[in-house]
This record gives sequence, C-alpha cells and structure tokens, in this order.
Amino acid sequence: MCGIGGFFGRFDVAALARMNGVMAHRGPDDAGEWISPDRNVGLAHRRLAIIDLSPLGHQPMVDASGTVVIVFNGEIYNFRELRSQLESEGHRFRSHSDTEVLLELYRALGDAMLSLLNGIFAFAIYDQAAQTLFLACDGMGVKPLYFNEGRDGFIFASELKALLACGSVAASLNLPALFRYLGFLWSPGGDTPFNGVCRLGPGEALRIKDRQIVRRWHWADSSWANTPLVIDQAEAIRQVQEGLRTAVQRQMVADVPVGAFLSGGLDSSAVVAMAREVSPNIECFTIDTGTIQDAGVADDLPYARRVAKHLDVKLHEIHVESTRMAADLERMVFQLDEPLADPAPLNVLYISQLARQHGVTVLLSGAGGDDLFTGYRRHRALMLERYWQWLPGVARRYLHNTTSRFDQGSALGRRLTKAFAHAGLPQDDRLVGYFLWADPTRLLGLFVPEHRATLAGVVMAAPLEDYLETLPPGLPPLQRMLALEQRFFLADHNLLYTDKMSMAAGVEVRVPFLDNDLVRLANALPPEFKQRGAEGKWVLKKAMEPYLPHDVIYRPKTGFGAPLRQWLHHELREWVGDILSAETLRRRGLFDPEAVTALVADDRAGRVDAAYTILGLVCVEIWCREFMDKAGSVKQKA
Repeated sequence: MCGIGGFFGRFDVAALARMNGVMAHRGPDDAGEWISPDRNVGLAHRRLAIIDLSPLGHQPMVDASGTVVIVFNGEIYNFRELRSQLESEGHRFRSHSDTEVLLELYRALGDAMLSLLNGIFAFAIYDQAAQTLFLACDGMGVKPLYFNEGRDGFIFASELKALLACGSVAASLNLPALFRYLGFLWSPGGDTPFNGVCRLGPGEALRIKDRQIVRRWHWADSSWANTPLVIDQAEAIRQVQEGLRTAVQRQMVADVPVGAFLSGGLDSSAVVAMAREVSPNIECFTIDTGTIQDAGVADDLPYARRVAKHLDVKLHEIHVESTRMAADLERMVFQLDEPLADPAPLNVLYISQLARQHGVTVLLSGAGGDDLFTGYRRHRALMLERYWQWLPGVARRYLHNTTSRFDQGSALGRRLTKAFAHAGLPQDDRLVGYFLWADPTRLLGLFVPEHRATLAGVVMAAPLEDYLETLPPGLPPLQRMLALEQRFFLADHNLLYTDKMSMAAGVEVRVPFLDNDLVRLANALPPEFKQRGAEGKWVLKKAMEPYLPHDVIYRPKTGFGAPLRQWLHHELREWVGDILSAETLRRRGLFDPEAVTALVADDRAGRVDAAYTILGLVCVEIWCREFMDKAGSVKQKA
C-alpha cells in the first residue's frame, strides 16, 4: 500500500520529488522516482512495505526487458495464482511481490489483464515501446487516483495535494462540485473542488499518449446485470458464510502483522470472527469517545468489548475526548483533500494511529457490509414505503409538508422529516433523495447571487440519476438503492476517507466485504434476503449466528457517534462563528453572509436541523484556505 504519482508532458522533473514529499505519510518505508530518457514521462512512488519487504519490491519497478515500468498502490490478493500461471507460460520473476506480477501480466495481456485481478489497486504503467501510459483503479474504487489534463500535459497522484505540488493545476473552483458537497456531504461521480481535477471512477481505466487522454473506459462488468439467484434461505445463508470466510482469509496475505477494526457492530465483528479462524492471536482496535453522544446514537464500546471477550482476541482501545476530535477537524479536511462534511474519518485516523503504535500496519475493516446487505436507515425507510407509496400524489405531498414541521431537536423528528422529505416524488427521485442531507433550493440560497445564477441550471443529483438509467429496468428498488450505495456512497465517501485517514498514519486498510466474489454473490441475492421490513442484513445476521453473540448480531444500528450537534452549539460555537463570520464570507466571495447567518440562527433555535450543512460550509472554507490560498505551496502536515 503506497502513494503514487507522475506526469506525461512538459513538467519540471523536480516535481516528482515534491509529489513524493507531500505523500511521505503514505509510504514511510521507501521512495523512488523514474524519468523516461526523453524526460516526457515521470513516475513517483512512496512505499509502505506489506508483501516482499526486500529491496526487490522497490518502485518504480521496471521489467526485465527494461521497456515497461510501473507504480502501484494496493494489494492483489490472487497474485500467487496469477504468478503460477505466468510461470507455467515461461515468465520469470526476480521478486516475490504482487507488483512484478502486474508487470508480467501487462506484458502478456495488455489491458485485458484487469479482468483477472482480485484486489484493491490504483496503478500506472508506462510502455516505452508504445509510448503510452495506462492507469486503472479497482472495480469498487477502494484506492483513489486523481488526475488532471492541462496545457502542460497529464498528471496523476494518489492525493490531490500531490497534484498541486506539480505547480501546473489551475486553481479555479468547481461550483457544481461545491454545491454537491453541501447537498450530499461528498461529491458523487469523482468531481473535486478544482475544475479539471477528477478522481478515476470505480473500475475505470485511462490510456494517455502524446500528453493527452486518448481513451477512458469502464473495464469492470456490472454485477447488477447478472441473472438473480434462485436459492432457498438455507443455501443463501451457507453461501454468505463461506463467501465471507473466503474473502477475509484471502485478504490476510501479508509479510507483516494483520490486525482488525472492531467497533462492536455486526460487520467488523463478522470479519474478526472469520479472521480469527486462521489467526487466533489477531489484534483488534477500537475507539472510546466517552459518554457524550448525539441523541439517538448508541455507544459502540461495550459491544466491542463483548465481541473481543467472546472471540478471545486482544482489543486495544484509544480514548479520545470530544475536544480533541473537534480540534482535529481542520487537519481532517487537509488529509482528506476534499471538504467531506463528516467527522467519521477521525475515527479511522485515531484507530490507525493506535494500530501503528502497536506495530500493526494492516487492518481489516467491515466497510461495505451495509452497502451489500443493507443496514442504513434509508434501506429501512425504503422498505416501509409500501405502507404509503400507493397514496395519491397530493396525500404524499401532505406527508412531506407535515413531517417537515416536526421538532428537529429530537432524533425521531429528524428521522421522520428525512424519511418523508421526498415523498411526493417518483420512485427513482425518492431513491436519490434519501442520499441528500439538505434541500437543494435552500442550499442554492446560501451562495452569493452571481454563483446562484451559475448554479441555477445544475441538477444536484444528476450523477446518481444518470447512473440509475444504466441499471436493468426490472431491478427492484432496494437493489437500485444498493447499486447507488456501491457506486457513489462507498467510492466517493466511505472508501475515500478510509484510505486518506489510514494512510495518514501509514496503515493499510483492507475491505473483505468488497471482495469480487462476495460482491457478486450479495448483488445476486433476492432483496428479501437482505432487508425484511425493519430488519436489515437478514441473511448476514443468520450467517453469523453460529459465531457471534445474539445481542451483538441483533443490536440497534448505530454510526460513528461524534456529537456534532453538541459541538456546534457549545464547544465549536466560537470557532464556527469565526470561520463563518460575515467578514470571512465576504472576503471568500462564495456564500451569502446574511443567508449563512440565518441558517446558523435557525439551527441553534431548533427550527431546522442544519448541523451537517453548517459543517459543510465550514469544511469548504477550511479547504479553500488549505488548497486555494496556499496553491503551489501545499506541504505535508505533521
């Protein structure tokens, strides 16, 4: 697991060292750079050694012929099988790394190699004979890769801040992307706050020749197009058990210790249960955020301790005070490269730091379980639509209007308001609406008038709506929602922050739920095996009954319990007031000071629940300070 970067064009070759410098946290074990003879192509690499710790694993790696060179970030879990096949065909290897397997696969198959890979990856391969640069990301988008095509040529890197180190990115704001960061808390579809800087999408690839992109394509087949499984309950439970076991144990390949997150939720607990079968002494890590939680959020720690005791595994805990978490929000935005308005990434950072202190540089995560088997509140809300979706439009609009006036100071009031926020819309529009955190019309009013005019024609949910049109027309609503989870919420939010915050501590995170085979199985299962009324993850819960305590499996669903609403009303009140002051907003020229002041006042009075919108505004301002005001001089932060 590493950091990669490079260019194809007219760039200062010293840019490679600058790119490596700002990504040093991603690879503390080694660094390397490669320049083509004509100096038109440069590749940079930071290494976190996981497989083949010897110098033979050094990157950039050049093949034996000296014509093909690679920089690679990730892990290929089936590399040993692929290596054996290549050796049987006459290929010879100098190292024991999965990187060299990728090189030889490319020599044998070209870009057709992608369909053979089971892993998490982002890589770039320069073919000197063809004079082409080939970039690709894994099918679920676990490993991010940013790129920009500009006047000087093409540049790419694992982190946006590394692109800025090249000094050629025009620092102009992408207003539609900022609009979407406020609406979703993340930007769906790979756009970033910078015009012209994008993230490669899940399962996408690029070919660059003569300093420009000549082909961009989606190489990964959609598992939603497959024929649904016709299967009984007992067989579905057995296949999920075996599928998860295989995925977890396949992803434990490493030449360093492998540990695990253990939040006490079903997903992380299930991963630990399967990992323990081959690694009884696996070390697990969790966080204690104290007793202060937002209303409606349960404490995870007692469940994590219960699972650790049941499975007889060692559990390391890190206690983090609310004040420290609040103080780290600015650092969080810098590490994320994007203004994601969610404190949850801090959880990943603190646990990764704890693991690193204990000598563990690989962690297994339960990320993806909710996105495959259901588990979010919106999945339950969608299934409950059967009780009211038959109502005529006027009655559904009445539901929306009535619930929008509920008390936003209570968790129940907020959830009912959100559940019926789009009740009057057609079904696909309702599906998309469940992902929104705020009304786009009100968000539009937060911008200054000139930006409002620019954004007036922007459809906030367009990336999600366009993707829904590509899905099979007969796909049930729950499956369509899960398709949105996997394509956008995972790649553009959960996986993005997991990568950035774990790598900030020099730790690799693996996600067994997103194993190729397990994803295909989960997506082929009938929706009634996933969400049954109010019961989410039905088949996964049944599959784990022989391994975990009943009260852990069937505990209430909770998320990361950062007390954001309390922070904004108390600990962070002054801080928010400073960052969103009228003077600051006028100077920035993005948001209307009067509209923002009114929103903050409405939130504090309990008239609206705007906590995450306010955090979004704060994160955009912090991002602008770090990436706009300091463009060209971004450096690694301690």
